[in-house]
Amino acid sequence: MNKTMRSFFSGTVLALGALSANAEPIKIGSVLSITGPAAFLGDPELKTLQMYVEDINKKGGVLGRPLQLVYYDDGSDAAKANSFGKRLIEDDKVDILVGGTTTGSTMSMVPLVEKANLPFISLAGAVVIIEPVKKWVFKTPHTDRMAAEKVFEDMKKRGLTNIALLSETSGFGQSGRKESEAVAGKYGITLVADETYGPKDTDMSPQLSKIKGIASAQAVFVFGLGQGPAIVTRNYRQLGITLPLYHSHGVASGEYLKLAGSAAEGVRLPSPAQLIPEKLAANDPQKPVVAAYEKSFKEVYKQDVSTFGGYAYDGLMLAVEAIRKAGGTDRVKVRDAIEATRGFVGTSGTFNMSATDHLGLDLSSFRMLEVKGGEWTLAQ
Repeated sequence: MNKTMRSFFSGTVLALGALSANAEPIKIGSVLSITGPAAFLGDPELKTLQMYVEDINKKGGVLGRPLQLVYYDDGSDAAKANSFGKRLIEDDKVDILVGGTTTGSTMSMVPLVEKANLPFISLAGAVVIIEPVKKWVFKTPHTDRMAAEKVFEDMKKRGLTNIALLSETSGFGQSGRKESEAVAGKYGITLVADETYGPKDTDMSPQLSKIKGIASAQAVFVFGLGQGPAIVTRNYRQLGITLPLYHSHGVASGEYLKLAGSAAEGVRLPSPAQLIPEKLAANDPQKPVVAAYEKSFKEVYKQDVSTFGGYAYDGLMLAVEAIRKAGGTDRVKVRDAIEATRGFVGTSGTFNMSATDHLGLDLSSFRMLEVKGGEWTLAQ
């Protein structure tokens, strides 16, 4: 199916394996940003869902029923996500939604799932997705607030208190900017600059030149996702800025390293453990999970893993586990089972959800990484 067709028709994955062809499939709906500015998030998400749906079906499915993945590509356009979300609910009649690559796409679908009483596990980052708590909405990535806190925590340890903020005008970037402003004081951080850029901008030198001219700035914190932060990183080095450079978890992938190249050297960011499985302690409970995911993904797709694919893994596995616990696809029972998740070890951390927490991760599940020699390493 070509890229244009995939944007308007659903893709399906239904590997029956040893399952009976008469078994009614469990429909997993997904709207992902497979193309557009957020493609390097959405592409590994789709590949992950496809890979594990096939694997689960080969092993007998869930409750003796095959999984069927029905997906649409929103092209990184929130308006399209709303349209496709409606199609998944009304026409495809999916049993659960796992997707929403970006905050904008996710939030455009939230009213739909709340009205339809359909469990929805988002793969996007902003805290607004789960705060205030929405009955039918959950998520797997750490929030932007958590990212800001982890970064400010590291800055404080290094004696960096006057920070220049550069954020993207996307839903994720706007929320990240808001949350950074809200928690800065808690860590003794003063924001001495507040610049923004658009998700499709191709040169952020003007904003960075302003920041370079601020004598009191001690570090720069960039809040964005997709290709933008890599452009920022290259512009940063081209301008000869020598201040420590931090990014959010919106760029935690090998693709960022490829796009930014040698300019990424020394960059720090908070990330799930997925990027550093070989560097985790032998007794780390996440080590076998992230190592197995990395091995499977590389064997199937011959490319590096990303935390974004890991978010999709966590979302699918949380959905599958909830369906098993619910004994079927009754929406209320599945929703309740997701909310009751305790001790589930995923690629993002150990999930402990509750009626007041539809993420279930704490700050300790974030690892602070630094780029050294073109590779991700644990920051010292």
